[in-house]
Amino acid sequence: MSIITDPVFYMVAIPAIIALGLSKGGFAGVGVLATPLTALYLPPLEAAALILPVLIVQDVISVWWYRRDFDSWNLRVMLPGALIGMGVAWLFAAHVSDAALRISVGVIGISFVVYSMFAHVPVEGHRKTALSGGFWGGVSGFTSFLSQAGGPPFQVHVLPQRLPKLTLVGTTVIFFAFVNALKIGPYFSLGQFSAVNFATSLVLLPLAIAANAMGIWLVRVTPVETFYKIAYTLVFCVSVMLLWQGVTGLMRG
Repeated sequence: MSIITDPVFYMVAIPAIIALGLSKGGFAGVGVLATPLTALYLPPLEAAALILPVLIVQDVISVWWYRRDFDSWNLRVMLPGALIGMGVAWLFAAHVSDAALRISVGVIGISFVVYSMFAHVPVEGHRKTALSGGFWGGVSGFTSFLSQAGGPPFQVHVLPQRLPKLTLVGTTVIFFAFVNALKIGPYFSLGQFSAVNFATSLVLLPLAIAANAMGIWLVRVTPVETFYKIAYTLVFCVSVMLLWQGVTGLMRG
């Protein structure tokens, strides 16, 4: 079975897979870098499909590791919204501008971080409403389906709650494990999988698993306040990158 052999592809794919591993280990914000990096070589939706097998293997590892650390209420209110958001994304996959999507996600993420800086969110955090969970779960499902950029919308709902560190990580891991598993059928129906891309995903798996283990270790040894500062910083940096990519994409178009 043949694989992608162009060295340029691996120059973007290897950092993308490392980012995914760290993300699935617990630093969720950095994972959104993966598809934009891979999309420098492949069309965005095809890039998302290529890394999906890697994501699913990493999900299995991370769900097992954090199987006792999650917030069931957040999963109950967010997953139905995510399912709806993914359904909408499936219907409009051929019509939604990737540049417009990146601008939207970038603006959401930046607005969230700026608001959090000036709103003086209490250290103990505050519980969101089920309506908030359903809405942001839907936005997360929509953006995750189209460009694996579901992290910032998810965190808009979850980060202000100031959940215990491992509970936050476990909830994130389980949420996106469900979302990623549900992408398999729609991606097949859209013709985004190919034998070459699947074989390439298998080649990248050992690196992905090693990076996943590194992410799990880093989460365990990082103090809670430092972890939250890193999480907010990652959301901001990734959102700026997505906004920049979206604007430059529209200008080229």
